[in-house]
Amino acid sequence: MSPAEEEKSLPLPERWPRASKFALSACAAAVAELVTFPLDLTKTRLQIQGEAAVLRSGAAGGQAVPYRGMLRTAAGIVQEEGLGKLWQGATPAVYRHIVYSGVRMVTYEHLRDSVLGRAEDKTFPLWKAVVGGMSAGAIGQFFASPADLVKVQMQMEGKRKLEGKPLRFRGVHHAFLKILSEGGIRGLWAGWVPNVQRAALVNMGDLTTYDSVKHFLLLNTPLVDNSVTHSVSSACSGLVAAVLGTPADVVKTRIMNQPRDKQGRGLLYKSSMDCLIQSVQGEGFMSLYKGFIPTWMRMAPWSLVFWLTYEQIRRICGVSSF
Repeated sequence: MSPAEEEKSLPLPERWPRASKFALSACAAAVAELVTFPLDLTKTRLQIQGEAAVLRSGAAGGQAVPYRGMLRTAAGIVQEEGLGKLWQGATPAVYRHIVYSGVRMVTYEHLRDSVLGRAEDKTFPLWKAVVGGMSAGAIGQFFASPADLVKVQMQMEGKRKLEGKPLRFRGVHHAFLKILSEGGIRGLWAGWVPNVQRAALVNMGDLTTYDSVKHFLLLNTPLVDNSVTHSVSSACSGLVAAVLGTPADVVKTRIMNQPRDKQGRGLLYKSSMDCLIQSVQGEGFMSLYKGFIPTWMRMAPWSLVFWLTYEQIRRICGVSSF
């Protein structure tokens, strides 16, 4: 058998390992995103609530919006906008995760196994895991930033309708085209800096924690590479990711949702640092943790669903465990 024929006879994951891992992680991420998306919508609404810069600019008519917690916000969305609105913006969110999760997972494994060098006994120093996780998250989020921008803006359409403001978009593709026509290519990457910063922090919590906890348990406890180990590791990764990523997530959401001039420049914030300073000065330090509970409540099940699904898909398809 010639080398070409021998290569064709190999299973698909062995012929195209990175493409296969990209597809598998994208599938797992899509499932996790659809299951937990209502919590993401609730979190986004909470992060915009009581925005000091909006009140100062008079964009909300100069009236403060009454504060509502996570449950009341979710219940209010259902009562005022309908049950289906809990999934408003889910389509661009799935698009985003197909790109984001696919790129970050493939990048992390490549960095871990080929660039940074994992030991033969599967040990991987924490500092290397941190570098790999932050780098993979930043790269993945940069490519996925346009879809994230559309997701955030579409999540706020229901609120605009209740406030008597005209809707900005007719759908996902119209949103992409409108943002592109108004701000050009640069407009699609509005808010990408805090977005990438957040992704780096989240993945330092998610990828780094999951990988480190999983292999610590395998090497130092009687646990084996099964769903129990995956569940414990994903629970730890979801909590750490929420703690590290929520402040950057608040800044990212506010920058992405702010009104813009004809040149695509933000009218409320000059930069992510300006948004951070205005938020802390106007609303206090804890404003950076607005939406933390739904963020954590979403990240915990998201991590659980994603990692369990991803590990099982890899096993079924004959790909080695993460």
